[in-house]
Amino acid sequence: MSKLNSGHYQDFENLDQWLYYLENLHSSEIDLGLTRIGEVAKRLAINFSFAKVITVAGTNGKGTTCAFLENALLLNESVAVYSSPHIKLFNERLRINKQDVADQPLIDAFKRIEVAREEISLSYYEYTTLAAFIVLMNAKPSYIILEVGLGGRLDATNIIDADIAVITTIDLDHQAFLGDSREAIGFEKAGIMRQDKVIVVGDINVPKSVLNHAYELSACHGKNLFVRGQDFDIEGQQSLWNWQSESSKLTDLVNTFIPQDNAATALMVLQELGLSLSADVVNDVITKTKVAGRTELIKLPDYCDVILDVGHNPQATRYLAKHLKLIKAKARYQKVFAVVSMLADKDISASLESLKDEIDFWYTGALDVTRAASKEFMKQEIANFSNEVNCFDNVSEAFKIAQQKSNTSDLILVFGSFFTVAEIRAQLI
Repeated sequence: MSKLNSGHYQDFENLDQWLYYLENLHSSEIDLGLTRIGEVAKRLAINFSFAKVITVAGTNGKGTTCAFLENALLLNESVAVYSSPHIKLFNERLRINKQDVADQPLIDAFKRIEVAREEISLSYYEYTTLAAFIVLMNAKPSYIILEVGLGGRLDATNIIDADIAVITTIDLDHQAFLGDSREAIGFEKAGIMRQDKVIVVGDINVPKSVLNHAYELSACHGKNLFVRGQDFDIEGQQSLWNWQSESSKLTDLVNTFIPQDNAATALMVLQELGLSLSADVVNDVITKTKVAGRTELIKLPDYCDVILDVGHNPQATRYLAKHLKLIKAKARYQKVFAVVSMLADKDISASLESLKDEIDFWYTGALDVTRAASKEFMKQEIANFSNEVNCFDNVSEAFKIAQQKSNTSDLILVFGSFFTVAEIRAQLI
């Protein structure tokens, strides 16, 4: 490919070289806005008219909701899911019919973007999102599920008009970018809605900002808005449980591996897509839906069990505390060892506070990430409510010592960020 007059064109032999280039291309790691990516998308003629698009936003539960939808839709159609961040390999961010995208289609897409963008600087996320969109245009799946990266209104995925907009939960996270209240954050996430298109909200305490935006788009008047607790809901917290909407009811559903609330939200989406749902079909989807790093249980020979969870905000750790309480009673774990490290821009204090009654021993260490909280700060925060704090140079060392100190009847919980889980999961899987 020829170099353009802008003089910036780069060409690399492999995906790692491209990703390194993209990491250092833009001035800011997070730079919200649709102007830059929108213009480059126009030059690339990005168009998803061949597919039904489902965009999923929310503070927590996006990845598991996407996975449930994916497994259900794959029973009859071709399905692609775009999500972020990844745990091990970048290719995890785009999967088509459950297969992670190969390196070469991404490299080819990066080359096209590099030519098309000319003078426009794109962030890593904008650039890689466009690459995924190019790959999807070539693959042409029947359904495209887009997991929003941050917020909704100004997220790169929002250059695509969704046929169904899904909001899982709304809580405090990324306040520096989205606002410091549920109402403000709800407004940002409501930005994925489109005029007279279906909207599904899984939050049982939905902010008024979300409902107001839906009314402005005439969704309520067109009966296109479906809210948990009003238009659909569940009965029972473990197996067997029931799901119902105004038009249907599913009974005797088995226990989920993902949060039950997210399965319930996905079922409402599937109903609006016109899928024929039966308890047998749904139970099959439930048993198939497990997501790496989301309350992921790993059993190791000669060691205690390990749970990996990417939870990194207070709402996520509140759910994690409930999950721990249930499995401790069921599996009769004796002690729980926590291995945790978080990013400095998270509400570390409130996130840890949720779990203090479920953890016996705490282990922390540094992450090799620019945004990471220091090990000293992590230790200080944990020490506010526990005397059992152990601090190490890195989370791998923290996990190693936790394994040595635990018995086979104990449990180790690894949580706090995608980076924490990725580092430990690579050693176990």
